Amino acid sequence: MPADSTRRDFLKHTGSLAVAGAAATAWARPARAAAPGANEKVVMGIIGPGGQGTNLLRSFVTLPGVEIAWVCDVDERRMGEAHDHVNKVKGNAPKKTKDLRKILDDKSVDAVIVATPDHWHAPATILACDAGKHVYVEKPASHNIREGRLMVEAARRNKRIVQVGTQSRSADHVIEAMRMIREGAIGEVLASKAWNSQKRGDIGRRRPEPPPAYLDYDTWVGPAPFIPYQSNLLPSKWRWWHNFGAGDIGNDGVHDIDLARWGLGVETHPSTVAAIGGKYFFEDDQQFPDTQYVIYQYEHSEGGKTKRKQLVYEQRIWSPYVQEGAENGNAFYGTKGAIVLSKKTGWKLYEAGDNEQSARPKKTREAQLDSVPHHRNFLECVRSGSQSTKPAADIEIGHLSSSLAHLGNIATRIGRMVRFDPKAERVLGDEEANKLVGRAYREGYWAVPKGAVA
Repeated sequence: MPADSTRRDFLKHTGSLAVAGAAATAWARPARAAAPGANEKVVMGIIGPGGQGTNLLRSFVTLPGVEIAWVCDVDERRMGEAHDHVNKVKGNAPKKTKDLRKILDDKSVDAVIVATPDHWHAPATILACDAGKHVYVEKPASHNIREGRLMVEAARRNKRIVQVGTQSRSADHVIEAMRMIREGAIGEVLASKAWNSQKRGDIGRRRPEPPPAYLDYDTWVGPAPFIPYQSNLLPSKWRWWHNFGAGDIGNDGVHDIDLARWGLGVETHPSTVAAIGGKYFFEDDQQFPDTQYVIYQYEHSEGGKTKRKQLVYEQRIWSPYVQEGAENGNAFYGTKGAIVLSKKTGWKLYEAGDNEQSARPKKTREAQLDSVPHHRNFLECVRSGSQSTKPAADIEIGHLSSSLAHLGNIATRIGRMVRFDPKAERVLGDEEANKLVGRAYREGYWAVPKGAVA
């Protein structure tokens, strides 16, 4: 079946399920927004156009009807490069600033891209929503669980579209795999797995030193507790520090965790999390595990009985060897078969009696991941002006999946099982663990989210 037909049939089918009152949201990508005009101009600002932000800028600037009016970065070099790229592609010079509030004060701006380090995701998104802007925010959605809930509340309170950058949610082959799972191709899915196997670099050990002249380090730290600059914090290495990142489970791992949760069909938090891990390979300043194994258990009542499902995450960021055909991937285990999914290369469907050694799965599909459909989906939702249409990776979806990364880190860090209240979003019977549901902030800093501090 052609990819376009697959998408149309799937969306049509899930739309009818929603009308019928079925729980289609556990499986289906939301239908495309009915845009009043595909080229209607969306004025945007980008906050953090370095690293992944560079990729986002290069994509959005080429999409029809998009005007990049502002670039914001605390690194003067990156800000200048982003400015020059927009000017080269579009022929207009966007305004430059180190202070995101200037973008939010501009009433002509419709939406912002937040591609900052993790610790700025929630503060920037909440401020943007409160300023009336729609937001495309990179993954993980938040730095911690409490911030994620505040992001959801800000989006709903202000009736803003907030899309999280887990772009696999908009990939045709992923949507097709989820459709097959929902329609019972492998029976009832009781367990899913996500793995993150790749080779990361050693960041070394460094001592504090003055920040470079081109970097406004104080603003970079922002609402996080201040620590002195050292050269193995930037660029990109901040993700290995508790104050600023969420480790690789919140970096690459969250993509596959998100798909594992989608295929498992759960739309709440787990009730139990067990984990073990640590630094088995690197002997540097990284504060997060390079090796990690996390098990999440979901429970719900059905017919007077307690039903359980399990999600497993495994990580080795010193091991560049693929497993089941993908360095980062997913497996879904049902009562009648299994699906192995790579967001980058495709999927394989096995029925009872098939196995990997036979190399004869019943169905396969090869595919490549393209991020552009996810960006288009965001713009379509913004242009629709309708709050009934949610983007493919709506902030509620992003919050639930990002929280799995945070819960995995909490359980690994404290070294014991975590029992979690999915409704109250708090750890039960363990105050040390519950403190890690939120975080400490720099006292009095203007970007500390309201309600984040208990």
